[in-house]
Amino acid sequence: MRPLGTGDPLRLGPYRLHGVLGEGGMGKVYVGQDAAGTTAAVKVLRPEVAHDQSLAQRFVREAQMAQAVTSRGVARVLGAQTEGGRPWIATEFLAGPTLDQAVGAHGPLDEPTVHVLASALVRTLADIHAAGLIHRDLKPSNIVLTSSGPRIIDFGIARPEHGLTLTTTGQTPATPGYGAPEQVLGQRVGPSADVFSLGAVLVYAITGEQAYDGTHVAAVQYEVVHGEPRLDRVPQELVPLIGPCLAKDPAHRPTPAQMAVVFAPARGADRIWRRGPLATDIEQRERTVHQLTTMVSPSGAKPITRRRLLTGLAVGGAVVAAGGGTVAWWLGRDEDPFALPPAAETPVAEAGSATSKKPTPLWGPERVRAKKSSKVLPVRDVLLLGAVGGGIAAHSVVDGAQRWKAPTVDAGAGYLSLSDSLVAAVDRKGDMVTFVAATGEARWTVKAAAKYLLAADDSAVYVVTTDGRLRSVSRSNGKILWTARSDADLLAKNLPNGATKRPPVGVAARGRVVAATAVGQVIAIDSANGHQVWNIDDQSSIDFALIDPVVLGDTVFINGGSLTARNLADGAELWAKSERVEGKLQPSGPPLVRGKTVYSTQGPYILGFDAATGTEVWRSPKAYFMYSPVVVQENTVCAINPRGGSGDEPEVQTASLDDRKSTWTYAMPKDAGNYGLVGDGNRVFAVAGEEVLALRG
Repeated sequence: MRPLGTGDPLRLGPYRLHGVLGEGGMGKVYVGQDAAGTTAAVKVLRPEVAHDQSLAQRFVREAQMAQAVTSRGVARVLGAQTEGGRPWIATEFLAGPTLDQAVGAHGPLDEPTVHVLASALVRTLADIHAAGLIHRDLKPSNIVLTSSGPRIIDFGIARPEHGLTLTTTGQTPATPGYGAPEQVLGQRVGPSADVFSLGAVLVYAITGEQAYDGTHVAAVQYEVVHGEPRLDRVPQELVPLIGPCLAKDPAHRPTPAQMAVVFAPARGADRIWRRGPLATDIEQRERTVHQLTTMVSPSGAKPITRRRLLTGLAVGGAVVAAGGGTVAWWLGRDEDPFALPPAAETPVAEAGSATSKKPTPLWGPERVRAKKSSKVLPVRDVLLLGAVGGGIAAHSVVDGAQRWKAPTVDAGAGYLSLSDSLVAAVDRKGDMVTFVAATGEARWTVKAAAKYLLAADDSAVYVVTTDGRLRSVSRSNGKILWTARSDADLLAKNLPNGATKRPPVGVAARGRVVAATAVGQVIAIDSANGHQVWNIDDQSSIDFALIDPVVLGDTVFINGGSLTARNLADGAELWAKSERVEGKLQPSGPPLVRGKTVYSTQGPYILGFDAATGTEVWRSPKAYFMYSPVVVQENTVCAINPRGGSGDEPEVQTASLDDRKSTWTYAMPKDAGNYGLVGDGNRVFAVAGEEVLALRG
């Protein structure tokens, strides 16, 4: 949530606007209140695209589709203007997490809850289909869990039953993994497409994983059309109920009416949304919405001021604005500053053309980064980096504009994402400080005597103190959980010749904190008490290559002299891979895990290995990628070749995941000092000294 800016309207129809909840390429969503004090989410088409007839028609269609359905299982449309002036839609607030937020916060739903969820959703789909519509984009983020049951939102691509799948060039016809095969193929779509999507949603709800998996969008869509759903983790009792929904042939899928019979809930089952941790979450969100909507009343003693409303919205519980996707903000939790705000959505760049050998940056290069700061860090809609002149800054991933800056932060100490909602950093006094990632709003501060940030998991943030000890700081209350000494030289005080002083790098997961030092030491700490569990003394035996461990499940992957996979619990080596060129061992660059594959550069190649077995499954064309990180976005693998161009200028070089052939290159400035690469949201962020730019993935 942020204040209104230049160009934002003050009023739309009967709604006075107080702030911006979210925005996308087509429109913005505002928080507004009418004269009766009713709070609404008001979605409006951007003025710069209002002249686009196709977008305007889609916006009007969304309003019409949403108004056509009167089911209790969808969000209620409070009002709309689709003719004359700027088109807008006002919808009710739905106080509750989306299904993907709920699974992320509380884990997969149990079997009774999935029965109740399925029963409610099939009834709502029946109502949508009875209105002559097909939703066409049913997915976890379009399902809001409220105390009265699940509600389906976002009719942005809904169509009448007689409509064909309509997309523009490069537009995905449905969310990968949830759209039916006929949607993927651009064929005529009927109500059974929503049934397929429902089956995929139920698999996610009960397992926490998608029914169809792949390393990139095209691979997922291929699995939807040709592969089989992953039902191995679905309880056996539910497989015969969910499996038929995912039939390739629409005629072989059950109807919502048939599903309503097999998923008929027991008497009183709707109380499931009012018990347990999920119910507590929903109740808190409902309470904060009620407080907000009763703040303003024409008969009240004192109306709420715009400043007070914005402040309230900035510091409390999450709410979903239905009708235009999900939007969330914080309000009214002054008693719990450690409560986690909802994460922003990740804006995904449209897929580009694979034929362009020299792509034009989406933005940049911009001279915005301090040379000696930590690597850049994408966190949903912002890119974190050490700022020129000191501190850290967050820049929009969409256009590179600075969103916020924290000038008192020590960028050299590192910064971490906490559940994609907060950013943790260290100030110049050694205190650990946190900020809301999307807005820069300061949250909680802990006196931690921190020199470096090391890693974070769901429970704690782990720091290296100014005297070289490890310290665990609770994320729930800021208390110091433990402080422990280590055998590793975490402050890099005793560097041998040839080694560069660097902060330690770490990762935390499943009860372990794995830390790597500048001279190749690796230690694993029990996250519960700080006791050292296992160690490696010489992982980086070649040129002291930067070690950057990553975790997948129970395995940690560690680069250095080789790429090794080890059991996270005890450090036992599962496999190790190294490349030799003319008899010389090539160091392994920082690993990247995508799906079930771990990628790493080794000398002249980017290599991909099966994470479980270490079997090589992908190899790039020969070049020179020494020490480079790897980025995988969509169907493209990227790394930096420091000797790439004809004038020996470094290049970002790419290859296709499918055929392994080179696709495009981008020349970087020579002698920039240090170079980096990271990807997210189908964007590749490249760093050359102080310059940062974004390329399409």
